[in-house]
Amino acid sequence: MTTLRPSRAAGLGPMLIVALIAAALYWPLMLAANVGPAGRTLASGAELDCKTALACASQLRNPVVPAPAQLSQGFVRLSTPVTSPLALPYNVGVTAGETLLGLLLATVTGIGLALLLVASRAFERATLPWLVASQTVPVVAIAPMLAVLLGQYGVQGFLPKAIIAAYIAFFPVAVGMSRGLRSADSLHLDLMRTYHASPAQTYRWLRFPASLPHLFTALKVAVTSALVGSIVAEISTISFSGLGKMLAENSRASDTVALWVIMGYGAVLGVTLVALVNALERWVTPWSRR
Repeated sequence: MTTLRPSRAAGLGPMLIVALIAAALYWPLMLAANVGPAGRTLASGAELDCKTALACASQLRNPVVPAPAQLSQGFVRLSTPVTSPLALPYNVGVTAGETLLGLLLATVTGIGLALLLVASRAFERATLPWLVASQTVPVVAIAPMLAVLLGQYGVQGFLPKAIIAAYIAFFPVAVGMSRGLRSADSLHLDLMRTYHASPAQTYRWLRFPASLPHLFTALKVAVTSALVGSIVAEISTISFSGLGKMLAENSRASDTVALWVIMGYGAVLGVTLVALVNALERWVTPWSRR
């Protein structure tokens, strides 16, 4: 346990440095991005409480990059009351639920496909190109079609978004898990054969434990893909809640401050989901801790 603390502290150091650099650069970048629109606004004769483009850069109603004060005001405005269906915390919970359900479906599907890919080279040669091709279809195009198709069978509301998220997320799980199942040491496989272990025993005691690091690496990629899929599905289909719905509404209203706040919530949600997968990995594979 004592060896973990220095490594975690060492890992946090570079992250804090990057965060401090980003915070230091935010104000000059905000001014540089907004000074042009501010100058055009002044030239149009609009009445503002500032006289120069540089002074107005932090006071635009719909800035390209909002000032810190505008971000804080937007955060309060969109976050309260917390339990309101119109507030971001409620909608973050909806998107998180869709993402986690999509990740669960993707994990089950990906592990099943990985078992088939490892068990049969013929199945792999016949199926893998189609699995790759399935990931080239833009989710923006396929999401409405899947929503209509599922709606014909009475599948509506929460579940279609989760299925669309699973469609994006299953591929890294399938590839990572199949690679992990094949990563077992050849000497260990020979030893299992020497002991006359059945294929099920070989998978249970050798291949599955060897595949877990690969699986969790794939899950960290898959959970972010599932989050993107959930948000895109909410934008592309009829949605009454979720981050995607709020992004679409505020985009139509040209509320750039709200868009920045929503993107911030989405980023925090993504980091949180990856951290949850990381915590699950440490719990399931304690032998892999360093």
